[in-house]
Amino acid sequence: MEENFIRERITKLRIQKNVSEYKMSLDLGHSKSYIQSIASGRSLPSMSEFLYICEYLDVSPSEFFNEETDNPILFEQNLSGMRKLGKDDLILLHAIIQRLQTEKK
Repeated sequence: MEENFIRERITKLRIQKNVSEYKMSLDLGHSKSYIQSIASGRSLPSMSEFLYICEYLDVSPSEFFNEETDNPILFEQNLSGMRKLGKDDLILLHAIIQRLQTEKK
């Protein structure tokens, strides 16, 4: 996995979350240019900072690296909501997903 992927993914997820580089930097407890320095290629986050960035962006580290998921923030939000559903609702949701997948083919 290339360093560019990490930079581009952080930028994409930040935009999907609708937060500026400046705000994200400050929210993470860094200088106002922290995220901009990552996006521009001047630095990469440490492992602990990467995990904190994932938490901030509401994605798991595995979803961060999953290139098949175009919008992992929305995916994680849906997954969280599904955990609260009962069996009947999960069965219904499963049927809806299957139907939507069939229509896409």
